Amino acid sequence: MGAHSHETSMFITQTLFVVLLILVLVWYIVAVAMTSRRYKKKWPLQRTIFWITGILCASVAVIGPLAEQAHMNFILHMISHLLLGMLAPLLMVVSAPMTLVLRTLKVKHARRLSFLLRSRLTGILTNPIFTTILNVGGLWIIYTTDIYMLMQQDMFIHLLVHVHVFLAGYLFTISVIYIDPSSHRKSFVYRSIVLLIAVAGHGILSKYIYAHPPNGVTKAQSETGGIIMYYGGDAIELAVIFILCFQWYKSTRPKDLLQNILVKSGIPR
Repeated sequence: MGAHSHETSMFITQTLFVVLLILVLVWYIVAVAMTSRRYKKKWPLQRTIFWITGILCASVAVIGPLAEQAHMNFILHMISHLLLGMLAPLLMVVSAPMTLVLRTLKVKHARRLSFLLRSRLTGILTNPIFTTILNVGGLWIIYTTDIYMLMQQDMFIHLLVHVHVFLAGYLFTISVIYIDPSSHRKSFVYRSIVLLIAVAGHGILSKYIYAHPPNGVTKAQSETGGIIMYYGGDAIELAVIFILCFQWYKSTRPKDLLQNILVKSGIPR
């Protein structure tokens, strides 16, 4: 009965994820078609590719063989973590979804959304310090307490952790690199310092996992998982650092000198 109940819960959870991911994928494609008809300048193709790829990364992490095996294999769990909490958010952020929303909404609704984006609450939620605590601090809590073991036993906790990992990763990314419009912009120096702190916190955690396996994880899997977290996280963080530095450089140079580089790179403005 216990195994049957777990399989039923897993099926329901994955079904919810499937429906949600299909909805956001279809929404983006429809919104791109709408905005391309409304404006002379068509929506950049690379942004659509980034969005689709991001959705696929999130899908692989929560649905299918990898997601199922990640319950029992910490190495696969860590790969899933990198896809869901780091790579998918980055790809979806550079897709500029909020810009797309503002372009497709009616003027009245776009103004209301803009007002919400300028609110104090939004400023708190997108402050790099807050998002770092939410993102990196959340990971420390997951892997240094019993939460990791509990999420393998309770589907509600499992679902909650997955939602947190993605949202925390997304908020952190939009707080460091500004692709969509933002009324709460922090300086490049401020964001760079916080980003370095976050990178250090993530790296230290991966080394801690290597030396201190989470409850229920073998030492061998913990060591491999820690290595994957360290080097895989570094690769994605390097991409974030590159975009931040490129934006910083671009902001200090005349636009006409970098226009061709910007177009060819495919990096959103």
